[in-house]
Amino acid sequence: MANTAPTMARSFLQVAATEEVAPPLRVVQIEGLVVLKIIKHCKEFSPSLVTGQLLGLDVGSVLEVTNCFPFPIREEDEEIEADGANYQLEMMRCLREVNVDNNTVGWYQSMLFGCFQTVELIETFMNYQENIRRCVCIIYDPSRANQGVLALKALKLSDSFMELYRNNNFTGEKLREKNLSWVDIFEEIPIKVSNSALISAFMTGLEADTPVTQCDYDRLQLSTSPYLERNVEFLIECMDDLSIEQQKFQYYYRNLSRQQAQQQAWLQKRRSENMTRKAAGDEPLPEEDPSNPIFKPIPEPSRLDSFLITNQVANYCNQINGVSGQSFSRLYLMKALHEN
Repeated sequence: MANTAPTMARSFLQVAATEEVAPPLRVVQIEGLVVLKIIKHCKEFSPSLVTGQLLGLDVGSVLEVTNCFPFPIREEDEEIEADGANYQLEMMRCLREVNVDNNTVGWYQSMLFGCFQTVELIETFMNYQENIRRCVCIIYDPSRANQGVLALKALKLSDSFMELYRNNNFTGEKLREKNLSWVDIFEEIPIKVSNSALISAFMTGLEADTPVTQCDYDRLQLSTSPYLERNVEFLIECMDDLSIEQQKFQYYYRNLSRQQAQQQAWLQKRRSENMTRKAAGDEPLPEEDPSNPIFKPIPEPSRLDSFLITNQVANYCNQINGVSGQSFSRLYLMKALHEN
């Protein structure tokens, strides 16, 4: 027994000192009531953008979202922002008093026509990551609900991107070193909607006897031009922004090549001077002069904005592709009905 006691003590200390490695996040499980709250809040204030708090539990590889509450609409005023923070703390205190899950697991926000790739979203993620080990952002697009699509996404930042963002180093060399491209900024987590057995039985009793409803007929509308036009307009704006970012990099590389040519010319001139000084018996001058402006490194522009714009362009293209594919399917269906 005397020999086994130290062994057990050492093993316990080793286990206590070992940092627990959290399993990767596989799925976000949301209760149906939370989904309805998010949809109701976003549709009531559409087209204005709104946000809210997500509450729940972090259980292994599953992030459970069991409750939520909306944030008041913020203005550009410090006093109002302070009131919003106090409102959030007061809401969580009230939920704790009634024995409701009050652990913050992220936030939700609305978007318009799939536009959410912004620096503000990344900064919000980084602020949450300072206090929460794992958090997600639930994004809902009310504009796509008219197309019969539940546009609900759960997003998180990739670990490699967060490391680069903390160091504020988005140069081409670092991106190639980390093998990071524009598709590696956000990770979309699958969403699973869950309900209790009692709610499922209640919803089954509410189902209508008629198999076809007005909502089913609305899905056969052939007009998708307003939604498609807005997506194309936003896509054109993103392409203009992407062209501006490309011009910044072209300007940077032109200045870099011009500086390298000036450095080579200065170096050749200094070497010829050193040969003359050696012939005269004088000491050679150094071949680098830090005080010379041509040796001052030119800062490389960040590639974060171009990555976000490229991500948004891909998002608009996917939405246009999806809407166009559904439109063609409805048109072929109507053609077959007219022929019959």
